[in-house]
Amino acid sequence: MAGQLKEVRNRIKSVQSTQQITKAMKMVSAAKLRRAQDAIIQMRPYANKLQDMLANIVSNDDSGSSGSLAEERAINKVLLIVVTSDRGLCGAYNANIQKLALSTIQENYSAAHEAGNVSIWAIGKKGAEFFQKKGYNVNTNFRDTFLQLSFEKVQECAKAAIEAFKQKEFDVIEVVYSEFRNAATQRFAVERFLPISKIKPAAGASKTKADFIFEPEKGQLIAELMPKILNTQLFKAVLDCNASEHGARMTAMDKASENANELLKSLKISYNRARQAAITTELTEIVSGAAALQG
Repeated sequence: MAGQLKEVRNRIKSVQSTQQITKAMKMVSAAKLRRAQDAIIQMRPYANKLQDMLANIVSNDDSGSSGSLAEERAINKVLLIVVTSDRGLCGAYNANIQKLALSTIQENYSAAHEAGNVSIWAIGKKGAEFFQKKGYNVNTNFRDTFLQLSFEKVQECAKAAIEAFKQKEFDVIEVVYSEFRNAATQRFAVERFLPISKIKPAAGASKTKADFIFEPEKGQLIAELMPKILNTQLFKAVLDCNASEHGARMTAMDKASENANELLKSLKISYNRARQAAITTELTEIVSGAAALQG
């Protein structure tokens, strides 16, 4: 009986210790989430407007000024830029991004995958480790982007992807990431990076001509703007993932703390029952011993 009490006491101490860790991690993630949330909320309208403007220009470019970055080619070589976190303990966050990347490959690029022409550029350690174990061709040059997250570090990845597309190393480049909604919700998405997508008019609608005035010359301006806008698009995706990660971890640690509370209640009930049983046994032994002495 004493051994059982000691075992339950040890389990209670272990759960209490774990609960302290989960509460601390929740508080840290909540503090980081506020900064990350402010960053993506401020960035998103600007990035979305730039993306709409770029799609409009490309869609209405009849002169071919958009150049190679809008060139649609037969898809033989595919690049997925997969953005995950560096650490775990954030629920199913990383697993959902990885599953989305795998399903995208299987559903959209199965022929390229069978030919060994699907490459992964991993931003975040969890994605790099996962796809390396799966046997994919993984570029880990940008894996540590989240260690010191900045526009310049993300820009390096975007520039490398743009140059690879220009050199026809890849025919299509897509970004797999999570779009931040709120602390408890993320939307896992696949977004076309290159070639630049054109706006498709609705069925039966006439194509409207965008009324842009270009200064300096159109081709020069587009060549200058395109890479900068693409850099911004990738940075937005990384900021989305940064906020999503902290939100997912905060939610996961909150649930873990609640589960620890439930487990502690159950263990304390078990401990009290075992203690009461031990006391009852001791009293019975004392009473029996006294009765034997009187007899």
